[in-house]
Amino acid sequence: MTLFPCGHATHPQWRMACGLVLAQLRAQMALPDHASAPTLGLLYITDHYADQAGAILDCLQAELPEVADWAGTVGVGVCAPGAEYIDEPALSVLLCELPNHAYRVFSGVAPLAGGHGFVPHTALIHADARTPDLAELIVEMAERTQSGYLFGGLSASRREPVQFAVSGSGNVPGQGRAGGVFSGGLSGVAFGADVTLLSRVSQGCQPVAPEREITALDGNLLLALDGEPALDVLLRDLGFAPEAPSAALERMRRTLVGLSGAGATGPQRRGNFGADVVVRHIIGIDPVRRGVAIAARPAPGQRAAFCQRDAQAARADLMRICAEIREELEPEELTETVAVALAAHQDRAAPHPARRIRGAVYVSCAGRGGPHFGAPNAELQVLRHALGDVPLVGFFAGGEIARHHLYGYTGVLTVFVADASADD
Repeated sequence: MTLFPCGHATHPQWRMACGLVLAQLRAQMALPDHASAPTLGLLYITDHYADQAGAILDCLQAELPEVADWAGTVGVGVCAPGAEYIDEPALSVLLCELPNHAYRVFSGVAPLAGGHGFVPHTALIHADARTPDLAELIVEMAERTQSGYLFGGLSASRREPVQFAVSGSGNVPGQGRAGGVFSGGLSGVAFGADVTLLSRVSQGCQPVAPEREITALDGNLLLALDGEPALDVLLRDLGFAPEAPSAALERMRRTLVGLSGAGATGPQRRGNFGADVVVRHIIGIDPVRRGVAIAARPAPGQRAAFCQRDAQAARADLMRICAEIREELEPEELTETVAVALAAHQDRAAPHPARRIRGAVYVSCAGRGGPHFGAPNAELQVLRHALGDVPLVGFFAGGEIARHHLYGYTGVLTVFVADASADD
């Protein structure tokens, strides 16, 4: 198994940051346990560099001519192994060594399509939040893949929300003389079935009560849950009397609602939400109609569960998804040497072949990061502690994409998996 080279840096001058990243990448490419012939580069920059996006991409292409394909976007922060760069000029790069026939870079001017023996199985998606009918476009994009699974997020920038999508000689086939920096629409990388990926969603919140069916509503106003007034249900779940909603206002500000499809099986007690649940904010109450207004327009028959989000819940849920990935990848029987290596403290937790993780992409909400987890870098340190010091890139997004859903306040972790028979 060979690891994907990755590099990250912060500097007021983008040229210096690129130089630091390139030095890391070249040093790793020379190591025997790292990929020496990468083909695809994933590039994420903070919005401090948004105005220099084209120059940064040109620099990396010129210095790494062997990497023909690039994809990525801008965020208010970027992710790296064990570290986050938020609200400072920074970039993070992962170089993936994949067969050219196993993936396709796409953008709005070169849409995702099969053909020439390539069938999209899943896709890494970067999207502009200003795009009309974005939620519908995400669903349509998912339907164009075999698995129906997308992962990624919305560009987040106080400047232009740029995206990177470039292939071959510098242009995605079909985009003519256009460069590799875009604004608007969707872009990313589609992967074939022979690129093995594992992905999980961390909602970062915990249900405070059982799930209930939405039995009456008016637009975004929940009127009844399991036949009871929605406001009465909410107050009871939070431990307040139905006749005193004003006493619960502070607690309600920290409460959200998790929505799932009709007939879905959700949490019946305190636990964790799965990827089928979309968490939305409570935006108001109607004391007269005993309703609860939410930042969504659900359909009758959908199910809802009130939940709360805090640092402890976020950390526990992130550890849960890492454990699920780790358990799926590690062999059922471990030698003593492998068991000791996998149990090592994070300071000694070099990636081990038993885990088969070549690299990872992590997309987190711009509203999470250090403060939400209690300390700077805490979110990425949880990932490092759980998975080992694996190569990782990502960004802090304006919305997260997993499956065909658009989420908020979540973390989407996806790992590239080496074949079990690959040489260590």
